[in-house]
Amino acid sequence: MKRIGILSDTHGHWDARFATHFAPCDEIWHAGDIGSVDVAERLAAIKPLRAVHGNIDGAELRCLFPEKYRFRCEGVDVLIKHIGGHPGHYHPSVQEQLLRRPPTLFVCGHSHIVRVEHDDTLNMLHVNPGAAGMAGFQQVRTLVRLVIDGTSIRDLEVIELGHKPSSQ
Repeated sequence: MKRIGILSDTHGHWDARFATHFAPCDEIWHAGDIGSVDVAERLAAIKPLRAVHGNIDGAELRCLFPEKYRFRCEGVDVLIKHIGGHPGHYHPSVQEQLLRRPPTLFVCGHSHIVRVEHDDTLNMLHVNPGAAGMAGFQQVRTLVRLVIDGTSIRDLEVIELGHKPSSQ
């Protein structure tokens, strides 16, 4: 059994609550737009970090993290990609791979909109943890935690970090 913390779109913003919310996790997964090596290093200091780079990430982060990351966690086939779309509207950069060999769990970011949905057509769970940073239009910053136990994905929770401060 593994407890997983998932976030995306930090855009270089560090929140001390990341450490609190991810302390009980076994791994942290970042679905891109990390924004700074400092954020990646701080996350990796909490728990082992698996991450992909996003469209705003510079050369250093692109060297450290791939565009797509496919791996097994327990008995679950996982694919992480920053720009991925959602069920019925997958991004062309990943659509063929999803249709040809769908993972059990597809994690993406980019939209800044938290979305958890089972794709019945591909028999795959789609998770977008929303945005944990301050950049973007989202009003509420979010994280996701879940448990992978063998081939089961359970106990998924969306954690709200609160509203972004209003701009003046």
